[in-house]
Amino acid sequence: MNLKLVALMFFVTSMAFAIGGKGPLELSKTGLKNEKPHYLDDIGIEEHLGEKVDLGLEFKDSTGRSVKLGEYFSEKPVFLMLAYYNCPTLCSLHFSSLMKSFRAFDWKVGEKFEFIAVSIDPREGPKDAKAAKDLYLSEYNRPGAENGWHFLTGDEESIKKLAAQVGFKYVWDSNMEQYAHAAAAYALTPQGALSYYHYGLNIDPQVMRLSLVEASENKIGNIVDRLVLFCLQYDPNKKTYAFYAYNIMRVAATLAALVLIIFLARFWLRERGNEV
Repeated sequence: MNLKLVALMFFVTSMAFAIGGKGPLELSKTGLKNEKPHYLDDIGIEEHLGEKVDLGLEFKDSTGRSVKLGEYFSEKPVFLMLAYYNCPTLCSLHFSSLMKSFRAFDWKVGEKFEFIAVSIDPREGPKDAKAAKDLYLSEYNRPGAENGWHFLTGDEESIKKLAAQVGFKYVWDSNMEQYAHAAAAYALTPQGALSYYHYGLNIDPQVMRLSLVEASENKIGNIVDRLVLFCLQYDPNKKTYAFYAYNIMRVAATLAALVLIIFLARFWLRERGNEV
């Protein structure tokens, strides 16, 4: 057998054993290793459902005006996202995914709900917020939405307080020179209570809509939204809505009773007409 072919087969086999026996290989500045970064244990999402955020926290909006978080909480639910505007990877994908979900239903941001993005990077300022707001407003492409579209920056103290209150755990990776964090967004009630957690980059528009209906305490949405929400219940294991059999049976029983009442009423009216 050709000596080069034997050497190639030996190399491939050796690599297969190395990967299979020791787990996935990872590239680092020092070479190959299979250890996970130490900071991964310090990032993630911890749910604080029902708890309220501090509406007195101070930030700056995209015009440079000092604002309190509570200015954006009144009668509408709020969709909140923590990220940073100059993020080279995850955040831009997360923003674009949200725009896609927002465009998928007919509610315009600012009419039925408010959208707030807060930068986790205290080095960013109003110029960064304005650039991000302009970029994603053009991507959203719904005229008039800018009034319900809020991109904020703040000092490290305010950022960390808000992040802790919503359970958003992140760290600065000095080797990569960027923040390591998970992708999550939150539906909050008009009073500032955490109502629903959205995980990952691909948010189902229907789930997003239902989470806002629930956060509004059924003050927005139509009868179909409320009926669907009645038949669903939040599953903490799956971290999404799941069908609730008991309520489905209640709806089915109610509909069956209505059909029976209509049938009996028509039968009674017909019989009464025959008697006359």
